[in-house]
This record gives sequence, C-alpha cells and structure tokens, in this order.
Amino acid sequence: MRAVFGVVSLLVVLAIVGVVASKQLRAGGQVPAMAPGTTASPGADAGGVNARDQAQQLQQKARDDVAKALEQGAQNNARSEEASQ
Repeated sequence: MRAVFGVVSLLVVLAIVGVVASKQLRAGGQVPAMAPGTTASPGADAGGVNARDQAQQLQQKARDDVAKALEQGAQNNARSEEASQ
C-alpha cells in the first residue's frame, strides 16, 4: 500500500513538473504554441525554417563574430605597438 502511494505521488509530481516546464518554455519563446489539431512538418518550426537552416545560420553568425573579434584584436595590437614606439 505504501509503495502504491509512493508511485502515484511520484507520477503526480512528474506531471506537475512537466506542465510547469512546458509553460516556462512557451513563455520564453522556446517552443512555438500550436493550435490543437495542427501539425508541423518534421524539423520545421512555425516560421518554416528547419533545424538544419537554423544551425547553419548560427554557425555563420559565430564565424562572423569570431572574424570581427580577431580583426578588432589585431587593430588593438597595432595601436598599442604604435603607441609604445
């Protein structure tokens, strides 16, 4: 009897945590809310951009940011060398 209550209470807590987590993700804009009965194509979000395109865009942005940071660092080094001479 005690084990049954333990399992049932564990399932209730798990359901509550799942509901709260899904509400938090939707509130943060991480998971697009969909109307009941609608389906999205696999790998595509509400905007029509699939995960592969998003990953490529993110990688390109990271490359651009790193290149920009390296250029700024090189400029800062050149300025500091000129100032020390």
